[in-house]
This record gives sequence, structure tokens and C-alpha cells, in this order.
Amino acid sequence: MQILGLSNVPNAAAAFDEDGRIIAAVEEECFVRIKHDSALPVQAIRFCLME
Repeated sequence: MQILGLSNVPNAAAAFDEDGRIIAAVEEECFVRIKHDSALPVQAIRFCLME
């Protein structure tokens, strides 16, 4: 089973889990360089799905 988890409180982030193992997890601020960004984590989602 594959699960894409999203969070935007207080920092936007995405994580990808496959069969109970974390494949990728990252906060959006790593890409947009804005501290405590709470928008939809589009870049983080792209990163997690590319792994």
C-alpha cells in the first residue's frame, strides 16, 4: 500500500510511505526558502513522488 501524507500545520510538508516504510519525507521550506510556510507543499509532493 502506498500513502502520501500531507501537513500544513505549522510547516507544510509531505511524506511518502510504502508498505509501512518511509520512502521520503520533506518540508516545503527546503524548496521555497520561506520559514514556517503553510501553503500546499507542491514541491515537497513532487520530491516524494520522484523517489
